[in-house]
Amino acid sequence: MSFHAQSKDFRSRIARVKTVLLALVSGAFLSSCLSAPHFDEAAWQEETRSTNPSLLYAKHYEDGHYFNPWLPIEHGGFTRLLRWRLSSREDYTDAEESYLPKLIPELPSRVGSAVAEGHDFIAWVGHGTFLVGLKGSYWIIDPILTDRALVPKRKTPPALSLQELNALGLKLNLIVTHNHYDHLDAPTVRGLAHTERVFVPLGLKGTLENLGMRRVTEMDWWQTLELPENMRLVCLPAQHWSIRIGQWRNRTLWASFLLMAPGRTVYIGGDSGYFIGYKEIGTKYPGIDYALLPLTAYHPRWFMHYAHMNAQEVLEAFEDLGAHFLVPTQWGTFRLGNEPAGYPALDLRRTMEKKSVNPSRVLIMDLGQMEIMR
Repeated sequence: MSFHAQSKDFRSRIARVKTVLLALVSGAFLSSCLSAPHFDEAAWQEETRSTNPSLLYAKHYEDGHYFNPWLPIEHGGFTRLLRWRLSSREDYTDAEESYLPKLIPELPSRVGSAVAEGHDFIAWVGHGTFLVGLKGSYWIIDPILTDRALVPKRKTPPALSLQELNALGLKLNLIVTHNHYDHLDAPTVRGLAHTERVFVPLGLKGTLENLGMRRVTEMDWWQTLELPENMRLVCLPAQHWSIRIGQWRNRTLWASFLLMAPGRTVYIGGDSGYFIGYKEIGTKYPGIDYALLPLTAYHPRWFMHYAHMNAQEVLEAFEDLGAHFLVPTQWGTFRLGNEPAGYPALDLRRTMEKKSVNPSRVLIMDLGQMEIMR
């Protein structure tokens, strides 16, 4: 065999070896992606409970980024996201797959009656969107009345359309808890016709102004604003994160809020994983009447545990806050985690039964349901 032929044969063998090695590496990578990593639930619960409460008041902004100083988030980047999308999924029963909240019709007329009669009320429009009437002021929380949260499509319609909301003629105060698309929906915000004031976490003022909002107030954790009629709005921590097209990871803050009026207090949980902050908030602000707490996108636990609560954690957060009534939010509209959209409500009922929770204190609403505050 000539030298040229030998050289060509050698290069051919090397190419085959590279192909085999690449196939082995790719197979190993895909195998790791397709298998969910081990998650130690007990260790996670211990970690959340052992964090230092003083860190809730620590610096939470550095080098252009916000962060949770009490318990840093685990960043896995695109590889971790890909591993979730390619890993095996939980099995759900047909009943769990199909269950969704009912839609109670004619919410606009019922809101009109409550306003005319001077009632304080909480109405669930869908997902994290609530309409709250409190001492003659009216609040719209994280409004999304469109069909999609960027990509995920609604499984259930909102109980109010944008046109119906505007037709009520209420001077609305708007609260946006963070910049994720299922909480800050640009078409909905842009279409609000009667917005009086807007309250957002740090970094979001410009975004809301670009959507046509005026009188936008940014707030930091633990900041309190005095409002007319002896009302107060308190911005509080949440264990979450932020990202949006044009706003890279954690460039804007995320928050929960406490809406306080004489004789009435409503906690607006936004989006959050379970954290020591609930106990601190309950201690610092005793006597919360209604706690609106997020219950969605918690499967798989290894991927979702930091930023979202499961049913057990929601009940623990409710207990930590010392609130009189729990209103679970964000279930029943979008399938954002592995679990079906309606699954969290079924899971919560089962967990309540196991923990012997008084069902009269947990308001699992249907869409369009209105709670006249007690």
